[in-house]
Amino acid sequence: MVADTSCCVTSSQKRLMVFSGRSNPVLGEKIAEKLGINLGGVLLRTFANGEIYARYDESIRGADAFIVQSPKDRLNDEVMELLIMIQAARLASARRITAVMPYYPYSRQDKKSAAREPITARLVATLLEAAGVDRVLSMDLHQGQIQGFFEIPVDHMTAVPMLADYFRYKDFGDTPLVAVSADAGGVKLAKRFISRLAGTGLAVLTKMRPEHNRAETMHFIGDVRDKIAVIVDDMIDTAGSLTTAVDTLYENGAKEVYVTATHGVFSGPAFERIRESSVKEVVVTDTLHLEVGPEDTKVKVLSVADILARTIQNVFEDESVSELFAGENQLF
Repeated sequence: MVADTSCCVTSSQKRLMVFSGRSNPVLGEKIAEKLGINLGGVLLRTFANGEIYARYDESIRGADAFIVQSPKDRLNDEVMELLIMIQAARLASARRITAVMPYYPYSRQDKKSAAREPITARLVATLLEAAGVDRVLSMDLHQGQIQGFFEIPVDHMTAVPMLADYFRYKDFGDTPLVAVSADAGGVKLAKRFISRLAGTGLAVLTKMRPEHNRAETMHFIGDVRDKIAVIVDDMIDTAGSLTTAVDTLYENGAKEVYVTATHGVFSGPAFERIRESSVKEVVVTDTLHLEVGPEDTKVKVLSVADILARTIQNVFEDESVSELFAGENQLF
């Protein structure tokens, strides 16, 4: 393989090119830097009526195109922008198109919980395939069944080992750690977390959602008294359930409470709630674009650029992705 500072990597007559939508350009730049190339040029505009326009600045004919888009602040527009970029790449004769979506939008609506509801995680999969994508790369999906919504390959990456290592190397002295699953469905996620932290216990919080974006902690199972509790979840949205869970753990005798999650959505009052809560630290990754102010000293952001770059490299070279994670990238 020959790498340079151009917009692509060439290997055995193949070309790897990385492009970024407007949802998280900083992450796109970091990925390209890890790969030793420049981010590919693409003109993206939004017309006065909201329509989105995309045009690649150079030929991508025969290239292996990786499009980085992780919808968040303008979620619906950014999903549409990704679909348009995929179709533009298809019409420009890219050899293979991979959507790099560290955060998969609409992932929480992955089943019908009540009558007359949609399954929007499935709808997003249908739209991506209709646009012409050949492959999808995502990270710490909300539920494993989302992979089954596709008829194309889905590479599932995980930030859990990186997040666990962050706590592994923190100095907690002789105080024991307990990983706390944010809900009953996240127990296996918490177990993956503690597999890298010898001697760490497990506890479980159960919660009820009376309405969307509102959670009430109902029960707690486990022992956190005089221990360091680390709540493990896949995402943090409004931080409402987070602060409730933190209070519950302190009420049950926890010495300190930390929170970690792959996706920091941080909608609405999230930052304010974290600042006002008793949580010691909230550790997330940069799968989503975050603007952390100087007052948000409790929020720590780790980069997944290296994980994504290594995955992209292996996909490009037709090598195993699961070997990068020693098999720990499986949800079940």
